[in-house]
Amino acid sequence: MFDKAKMMAQAFKLKRAVEAEIIDFEENGIKIKVSGDQKIKYLSINGVENKILVDSINRAMKKSQEAAAKKMKDMGGLEGLI
Repeated sequence: MFDKAKMMAQAFKLKRAVEAEIIDFEENGIKIKVSGDQKIKYLSINGVENKILVDSINRAMKKSQEAAAKKMKDMGGLEGLI
């Protein structure tokens, strides 16, 4: 039981560390900041921030991840690969 709690604490710590990583990308007047957990934190085009686009992209990414997780589950998950 203690080992499971310790593993959960380590997983939570790792998750937080990944989320805290921010990658900056800039090209052709577009600036993007993406967190380690693949969420867009900031996007600007020619110096104009676009929060609506950020929200839309993040919602689309979440739907894509949910669809992929469902497909994996339907196909037997990781156990089906072994």
